[in-house]
Amino acid sequence: MQAYLLVAAGGAIGSVLRYAFGVAVGRAWQGAFPLAILLTNIAGSFAMGVFVGLMARFLPSWAADARLFVAVGMLGGFTTFSSFSLDTVVLIERGELLQAGLYVLLSVVVCLIGLYLGLLVTRGVA
Repeated sequence: MQAYLLVAAGGAIGSVLRYAFGVAVGRAWQGAFPLAILLTNIAGSFAMGVFVGLMARFLPSWAADARLFVAVGMLGGFTTFSSFSLDTVVLIERGELLQAGLYVLLSVVVCLIGLYLGLLVTRGVA
C-alpha cells in the first residue's frame, strides 16, 4: 500500500508541475506549435536522467521509495515521455539497438494510431 501512496503523491505533484509549466510556457509562447509539451518532455527526460544517474551513483538505502515517488510518481505525472526515454536509452546501452528502434517506432506510430482510433470511436465513424 505504501508504494501506491508514494506513486500517487508524486504523481499529484508532477501533474500540478506539468500544468503550471504548460501555463507558463503558454503565456510566453502564442504560436500553434505545441512548445509546452515539447519542453515538458525534454525537461522531464533530463530530470529522469539526472535522477537515475544520481541513484546509480550513490545508491542510497531509500532508493526504492525515492524511485517510486520521483521517477514513477513525480516524473511520470510530469511526463511519461521521461520513462519512455529511459527505457529507450537502457535498451541502447545494453546494445539492443534493434529493440530500441522498434520500441521507439511502435511507441510513436501505434500510440498515434490508438489516439486516432479513439477519436474515430467518439465521432461515431468506427
